[in-house]
Amino acid sequence: MYGYTGKILWVDLTRGKAEGKDLNPGLARNYLGGMGLCMRLLYDLTDVDTDPLGPENVLIFAAGPVTGTSWPGSGRLQVAAKSPLTGLAGYSNSGGHFSPHIKYAGFDAIVVVGRSEKPVYLFVEDGRAEIRDASDLWGLDTWETEDVLRERHGEDVRVAAIGQAGENLVKFAAIVTGKGRVAARAGIGAVMGSKKLKAVALRGEGGVKVADPRGFEEMLEEAMRKIDGSPFSETYRDLGTPLLVLPMNVIGRFPTKNHYMGSFERAEEISGEKIVWGYRVAKRACFSCRFHCKNILKLGDTIGDHPEYETICSFGSNILIDDPEFIIRMNWLSNRLGMDTISLGGTIAWAMECYERGLLTREDTGGLELKWGDRDLVERLVRMTAFREGFGDVLAEGVRRASQIIGRGTERYAMHVKGLEIPAQDGRAQKSMGLAHATAARGADHLTHSTFLDEVGFEEAIRERYGEQYLPEMADRFSPKYKGIMAKDCEDLTAAVSSMVICVTAGWLFPPLFYWEDLARLYTVVTGIEVSVSEMKRTAERIVNIRRAYLIKHGVTRASDSLPERFTKEPAPAGGCKGQIVELDQMLDEYYEARGWNVETGLIPRGKLIELGLEDVADDLARLGRLP
Repeated sequence: MYGYTGKILWVDLTRGKAEGKDLNPGLARNYLGGMGLCMRLLYDLTDVDTDPLGPENVLIFAAGPVTGTSWPGSGRLQVAAKSPLTGLAGYSNSGGHFSPHIKYAGFDAIVVVGRSEKPVYLFVEDGRAEIRDASDLWGLDTWETEDVLRERHGEDVRVAAIGQAGENLVKFAAIVTGKGRVAARAGIGAVMGSKKLKAVALRGEGGVKVADPRGFEEMLEEAMRKIDGSPFSETYRDLGTPLLVLPMNVIGRFPTKNHYMGSFERAEEISGEKIVWGYRVAKRACFSCRFHCKNILKLGDTIGDHPEYETICSFGSNILIDDPEFIIRMNWLSNRLGMDTISLGGTIAWAMECYERGLLTREDTGGLELKWGDRDLVERLVRMTAFREGFGDVLAEGVRRASQIIGRGTERYAMHVKGLEIPAQDGRAQKSMGLAHATAARGADHLTHSTFLDEVGFEEAIRERYGEQYLPEMADRFSPKYKGIMAKDCEDLTAAVSSMVICVTAGWLFPPLFYWEDLARLYTVVTGIEVSVSEMKRTAERIVNIRRAYLIKHGVTRASDSLPERFTKEPAPAGGCKGQIVELDQMLDEYYEARGWNVETGLIPRGKLIELGLEDVADDLARLGRLP
């Protein structure tokens, strides 16, 4: 199987067994790998009554057919499980070098079931796997865990680990790969912790064979020329995602004070320029990436990766802090403890707003006074959350559950969708992102759809991809018109790219350099399986629809595809989107119509599922009464 190793490693921690099994070629063909493989396995192996923190949940680490090749941005890892934060499909993605070494060690994916009675780690090397005692690792943070395992197994070993947050089942615990690459969202680290699996360590000397080396080389050279010729590449290479702080602040899309508004008056103090240029000592890249967008910063005696745009918002504008050094330190601390900075910062921001409004008291917080901008308090809350100490035990549940625990109207200020905290975008400033937050399968998310085309006005790309008839509205970030059409296509493309697995910000969705024709051609030259553009689009739709079907099994309908009233009923009070709200219903109608889903319910018609080769899923939903 060109592009694939042809093997999946199945690990049963209850039985203490690990064995490689053949990858079904049909599974690979119909779901590609990465995201698609994860969603099919998650649908088949878990159900409505599966406890996300129980031994019956499944934890999947998946590579894709392009992983391990020299294609730019092909070092991404896809991880999935039933989410303990949302109770729905949980998936997360990280960069670095871990994912290619799954392939080099002999596998396309690692599937973990069961639960160990004691802490263990999984060691995989050249087609063999061992479950080893991790009692001495339990209690260490992610950086310490990696150091110990590299000392034990060699400097070339690649590690994915959880920190204390994962051990303590913090609902938004993360999996950290390589001291700064984080599969953060949806609480997948808590699933790993519930299984008593501290880490996975990989080493392998295998390679990845492509079917058409000459064709692949030609595509690669063409891709390099496009990337190097893009006017966005130089800035992206220099700053990485922190480049977004100032332009997003100008347009009112930089969440401030628990998403109350989208502009922060002190944004320049925490800009990408301030953080990166002020503290950078080196650059580094994920595996086989042309962009080299990661910066290594030095603060005192510590070095580490720069905080991403999302983290700058979470520990900066959204809690009214303008100290770049504090944001850098909290990023490193969160990574070491193993927590999603988006969910963590969002939950702290909720608590601060509720305290300000008198809905939370010192009695609730254990005597803590939750003031905006209090750096010492925030650092204390970060540590308390990871160890579930005092009020941190409430915060560790995530903003939806925390607001339900407290009650008293605090739910109104919990900024989440389907239980996942809203990331660093304000849909009032970019309507397509409001739609993306509402409809993303894992809950509020910007990367499930990656609707970046109207973010800064990629009008030419919109014209080329969709046609002149959709302009100017589709490129107008304030217009809700045609955003459902664009969101559907971007979500499909993102699903396919995340199944190959390639970074969406390596030229696929930002900047928009490659499109469906490139993806179909790339799959063909790598695997030797001739795929047309229409077939690739159908495969992507299959992945999106089985992911939606999983949600529908769990009770998701159109009513679930919602936003907090802050976005739909409260006009932005200031900044670049002053006076705007998200016209969600209008965009939902258009999105469902584009998808072929029922507009009234958001459910998938039987005919659509059969069209995509998902008859078994249609039968399953029919038995549950979940077809329109």
